[in-house]
Amino acid sequence: MRICHYEDARVATLEPLVLSRPAFELRCGMTTLGQKQRRFFQADQVGALIRPYLADLFALNQPNLPINDLDWLAEETTVLVNARWLPPSRPAKLDPSLIADAPFVAIIEDEIACAVLTPDELRHCNHAHFGICLDQWRRTLPVRPAGGKLVRYLWDVVDANAEQIAVDFQATRSVEPNGRPGTLNLVGPSDWLRIDPTARIDPFVVADTNSGPVIIDRDAVIAPFTRLEGPCWIGPRSQVFGANIRGGTSIGPNCRIGGEVEASIVHANSNKYHEGFLGHSYLGEWVNIGAGTHTSDLRNDYGEVKMIVNGMMTATGRSKIGSYIADHAKTGLGSLINTGTNVGVFCNLLPAGGLLPKFVPSFCWVEHGRISDRADLATLFATAMAVMDRRGEEFSELHRTLFQSLYEKTALPRRQAVHEADLRRMRRPA
Repeated sequence: MRICHYEDARVATLEPLVLSRPAFELRCGMTTLGQKQRRFFQADQVGALIRPYLADLFALNQPNLPINDLDWLAEETTVLVNARWLPPSRPAKLDPSLIADAPFVAIIEDEIACAVLTPDELRHCNHAHFGICLDQWRRTLPVRPAGGKLVRYLWDVVDANAEQIAVDFQATRSVEPNGRPGTLNLVGPSDWLRIDPTARIDPFVVADTNSGPVIIDRDAVIAPFTRLEGPCWIGPRSQVFGANIRGGTSIGPNCRIGGEVEASIVHANSNKYHEGFLGHSYLGEWVNIGAGTHTSDLRNDYGEVKMIVNGMMTATGRSKIGSYIADHAKTGLGSLINTGTNVGVFCNLLPAGGLLPKFVPSFCWVEHGRISDRADLATLFATAMAVMDRRGEEFSELHRTLFQSLYEKTALPRRQAVHEADLRRMRRPA
């Protein structure tokens, strides 16, 4: 099956995590949204239509993937797949009618989840008018129900994480190795436990599978006095140090995790090495959470959490929301992060003795509770280069170009946040 992931205008409500990655690269469970979509359609040809400023860096890791290539797209009948779609757990029935019935759109609550389109529809489309094409297809083509769900906010992804760990566990059950070292104490059914033979499990480790699977991936290290509560996934080469990992947590590849983590998603190469609580949160790549950093994920009055999303104060409809922290952000020793906090790329949050601001735009510094612009990009990029080099990764010229572009794209919310912070400071009584 030939598919093409595409981003629509609503990916902006998945900020700050999608500032530096296509929306289908968001992890949910053990895999990304894009991996789930490819698995659903059993895709053998894949392309992508993404925001242009992301294309060059994304192509660095996907050299054989047609990116923003409309000529490739129009060559054959293709399934356009919304990057925000979390498909049903069962793969599509790939009978000939899926192609024979083209063109048609499959929708969820009046939004396109995917569209099966012939070259006749696709050859008239271009980047500048892609949103118009989507609207036209929605109005004029036959409609089918899609199933699954479209994620609209990051809390939708976090909410779905526990279930998706179990879905991914079942989907990979027949191809992944299983084992149980004698150093591990198991509470619950053994068929919900999967440990790669290359993983190291030290003594005094407990895995609780009563509520879902516990998966420990290749070359992971689980240190003594760690408790893993399913559903949870510890990704390849990640290390967990005497931590309490609660249900609904995904730890991506090559992370260092300590303290307590509950119902959270951590992308690759991020550190929360020390004590501190992280709950109902989503961390990007190369994030460093300083020792003693705590994230509040519940208001004292148990009320609904509101947070700033894409510049708008948004009601979440949830009582538990932690923090969403984008790539290369850092917190200092003893930072206290408020319920429903949004932190952009390359931010540095230093403790202030109380709760830190709930909205910190990209490339900002928070010191003594005051937000300021971090215009010293050369210093920021030098730090990123050193951090990535320690893990055998390169901060390339394409990284530099992408984040330079993001600095310019995020200038307005940064200026507004700094100005509002200055006004609040001036209003305080002497």
